[in-house]
Amino acid sequence: MSLPFSNIKVVELSHAVMGPSAGLFLADMGAQVTRVEPLSGDPTRFLKGFGVGYYPFYNRNKKIISTDLKKEEGKKIVIDLIKKSDVVIENFGPGTIDRLGLGYEDLKE
Repeated sequence: MSLPFSNIKVVELSHAVMGPSAGLFLADMGAQVTRVEPLSGDPTRFLKGFGVGYYPFYNRNKKIISTDLKKEEGKKIVIDLIKKSDVVIENFGPGTIDRLGLGYEDLKE
């Protein structure tokens, strides 16, 4: 069975709930989602108690890479990945993605 989004490639630059949820829905529909995490890993990997299942639930069906978006080599890795993708998801605070040089104006071409 072919899933409806199986030909779509997504780069997910996100944290908390809404960004990972968007990536999860796309991945569950067949999209190839690559999640970008900090070198130390997403902090939700280390939740305890009631939060212990958060990370595996919201990140199933995704590929994960870790890099430092504040360094040029890390940013280059992500830009090369974005060039091969159809969709970029991000849910950082206002202005953060632009300060990283990965905003719409930086990537639209």
